[in-house]
Amino acid sequence: MLLRAGLRRLWPRSRAAGVSLENRSRSRAVASGVSSPGGTSPGALNIFDRELKRKQKNWAARQPEPIKFDYLKEEVGSRIADRVYDVARDFPLALDVGCGRGYIAQHLNKETIGKFFQADIAENALKNSLETEIPTVSVLADEEFLPFRENTFDLVVSSLSLHWVNDLPRALEQDTDEIQVNYPGMFELMEDLQGMGESNCSWNRKALLHRDTMLAAAAVYREMYGNEDGSVPATYQIYYMIGWKYHESQARPAERGSATVSFGELGKINSLMSQEKKSQ
Repeated sequence: MLLRAGLRRLWPRSRAAGVSLENRSRSRAVASGVSSPGGTSPGALNIFDRELKRKQKNWAARQPEPIKFDYLKEEVGSRIADRVYDVARDFPLALDVGCGRGYIAQHLNKETIGKFFQADIAENALKNSLETEIPTVSVLADEEFLPFRENTFDLVVSSLSLHWVNDLPRALEQDTDEIQVNYPGMFELMEDLQGMGESNCSWNRKALLHRDTMLAAAAVYREMYGNEDGSVPATYQIYYMIGWKYHESQARPAERGSATVSFGELGKINSLMSQEKKSQ
């Protein structure tokens, strides 16, 4: 089922350790807030052309083999699903903000998620969503103007979408996850970014780069960052955020000020425990 929420066009105002993957057909080695419909938050920047981002994602989803460029989104979707499974409870109603083709939902099961709302700005991505055993509802909506009331969902997830949102309430200052991908060259990297629907959509982007400029940039890239085998690395920094509603089955956090040990004493925790055992 596809629900349409009003899309609003925004005009401008005055190397990591981890799992190792390989996309063999492309020779790519992988190493491992939304604002109210009334407008953006006061002081929020308007950097990205959201209408252009919608077109880019729709173009990518229309390609004959969109799965060819899904390796990064597949990997991150799997990692987010693992984080959901780490939460010891089920979620009757969940939301994926900027779901794309459903890279998270395919890794979740109906024992964990009752119903999954998948919202994205690109209708072609929703129409070509990946299979999942969870009952889903597709919602065509801009991530900056979601049509849901507060306190609707038990779980909210988002994967590789919020970096194109203008109105984030604060900078995402989390300890990040990095995924390094090795490409034959800079042009293959750019091709894959376009195939993912991740081309630049900043208002101040240059409409056209001359061929000589591109060749020079590729040469500098290889000279500065190239690997011994001739490939060039690109590092993707992934920010994970998962929010869920409190449930009675989960333990409540302790009251503030109820701790018996301060953070400053954590370095001496072994000696403190030994003293406590002796006193007993």
